Amino acid sequence: MDKVVEAVETAKKEWDEAYSRAKEHIKAIEEYGKSREEQNSNSLPRLNGLAQDALALLSSLQFRLDLLAPQLPSDDQVQSATALLDSWKSQSHNLRQSLRNANLQAKANMRKAAQEERELLLGGGGESTIRRRNLQTKAGMTSAAESITDSLRRTRQLMVQEVERSASTLMTVEESTGVLKKAESEYKGHRSLLMRTRNLLSTMQRQDVLDRVIIAVGFFLFSCAVLYVVSKRFGILKLQQKVTAAIKAGIVKQAKIGDGAVANGINDNAVHRVDVPLDRPA
Repeated sequence: MDKVVEAVETAKKEWDEAYSRAKEHIKAIEEYGKSREEQNSNSLPRLNGLAQDALALLSSLQFRLDLLAPQLPSDDQVQSATALLDSWKSQSHNLRQSLRNANLQAKANMRKAAQEERELLLGGGGESTIRRRNLQTKAGMTSAAESITDSLRRTRQLMVQEVERSASTLMTVEESTGVLKKAESEYKGHRSLLMRTRNLLSTMQRQDVLDRVIIAVGFFLFSCAVLYVVSKRFGILKLQQKVTAAIKAGIVKQAKIGDGAVANGINDNAVHRVDVPLDRPA
């Protein structure tokens, strides 16, 4: 069985026992003052202290069940525990009202008993004198017992409150511990994430440097290629210009040679024409 379920079952058993004791004490308070023997054996403050202790225990059990209910393993058990808690609160409220009514009834019984005692004391006689002495002795003892009972009841009440406060503090410490553990796990997760991010940034920086080197080398090679193409292009143009100039020079030279040959031919014909003798008539 789960530990939480066992704790809930234990709280139920303790509730039944404390509830029965509280009802018994309230019943005794309600009957207080009706018989002299019961009045002598138990004082009203003592009975009220016992009833208050039982009610404080019931409140502590309510607080315990309120803490355990959300921790149950199933939703049905949680709903059942919540309903039981509401029932306990109603029963505790009814007990407090019954205790209030029982104290009123006890006061009425005590007034009635005091009235009867007063009538008996005023009746006179030896029995009256003995009763007065016994009442004085019992009154002192009762007063001392009541003061001691009140002191013990206050001490017990303080102890119950301290226990409840310690339980609440313990629950708060446990919740804080859980929050701290969760924060620690989240910090570890963020720390690993930061480490991965730092590694990625380092890789990106190295890649950036490598890209810059590649771009610089590529630009240098591109510039060399452009310069090579330009130089080759200018060399071809110069060659073409030289060839064109050479061709033009050759054509001009041939033209000059042709013109000189033509001029020499004309001169030769003229000479021949001059040197040929003409036939004279006889």
